[in-house]
Amino acid sequence: MKMTKFSHSCVRFEKDGRVLVLDPGSFSETDRALAGADAVLVTHEHPDHLDRAPVLAAMSASPDLVLHAPASLAGALRGEAPELAERIVDAAPDAEFELAGFSVRSFGGQHALIHPLVPLVANLGYLIEGSVYHPGDSFIVPYGLRARILLLPIHAPWSKVEEVLDFLIACGADTAYPIHDALLNGNGRGVVEKHLERIGGMYGTEYVALQPGDEVRI
Repeated sequence: MKMTKFSHSCVRFEKDGRVLVLDPGSFSETDRALAGADAVLVTHEHPDHLDRAPVLAAMSASPDLVLHAPASLAGALRGEAPELAERIVDAAPDAEFELAGFSVRSFGGQHALIHPLVPLVANLGYLIEGSVYHPGDSFIVPYGLRARILLLPIHAPWSKVEEVLDFLIACGADTAYPIHDALLNGNGRGVVEKHLERIGGMYGTEYVALQPGDEVRI
């Protein structure tokens, strides 16, 4: 399986000629990520994780492209694009299913708290092929999760470095790759990644920096 990182939280998986894309958002290279895609999987409704207009346009242009998202988001998208409703599917929490030839396990929950005055939204984490975990915008470690590879949100309005490190340690993955990084400049990224490399290594997780367009064989 090949994984390609795009900007921010968007990743693309390819296996046996099939393509699954997670969180093609407004900070990502959505058109490139969706080229030839069979399915889109979305963790939550925020625009940096789902750029609605180009994704719905891609679905209109490709009659086989399907999208799975938390029920509240999927329902809103069906209202926006009723002609696509049959291909916009509720992703249930704590479920196992196959999507575009990939095994997916979902973990239910809510978005991390930004501030009490900012409404919380549903957030699902996804384990792909039993090995790669994308948590969306949450640092909750699902009970029983043992992911070999962690896609780690390294910077967000809802987090601080201490919490990023605690999540990295708690997940206990062999390898961690960065996501949710579009708001960092070069200096800030260097500060965060230095901690992740050192402390991750202390606990047995290798942190590997990726740039948009970098590919990993899993």
